Amino acid sequence: MKRVRCPKCDNYITFDETQYSDGQQLVFECPECHKQFGIRIGTSKLRSKHEEKFLDEQANAETYGSIVVVENVFHYKQVLPLHMGDNVIGRYVKGTNINTPIETVDPSVDTKHCIIRVQRNKRGELQYILRDAPSNTGTFYMNEILRDQDRIRLEEGSIITIGATTLILRTANSKDNE
Repeated sequence: MKRVRCPKCDNYITFDETQYSDGQQLVFECPECHKQFGIRIGTSKLRSKHEEKFLDEQANAETYGSIVVVENVFHYKQVLPLHMGDNVIGRYVKGTNINTPIETVDPSVDTKHCIIRVQRNKRGELQYILRDAPSNTGTFYMNEILRDQDRIRLEEGSIITIGATTLILRTANSKDNE
């Protein structure tokens, strides 16, 4: 049995996924709020691509950390690897030119929402710097909205909110990335 959550009221709907084949699209109507929404059965191609990329990066001797998408009520948990330089984070839309896409149907996440820059300081240690892209709905760091000119240094476990989605930074030397 699988559960899906209504994107409007967060009510869970349970269904038997074994009765359906991969790629099949299902439409649900929430019994609480009567919102209609659809899901596709199976693993998404974008999610597989992210997992392959993450495994490739883990195979390298040096990793640069990751962001964990943990509170995205519209979809599922994702772990996205970071790389040196600007990591442009936003909603995945076919043809969008970003290098760290989040697969979501959350309309409050822009296609280019925020940027995490990974760089080395003078001592050779990795630094993580957050800025808004700028976005339409804003980027929040620890519940404080960033202005366009703000540059915030992130630490392990920093919480970033974009739209209805929460991201947690996992630095390269954290236990979760090893």
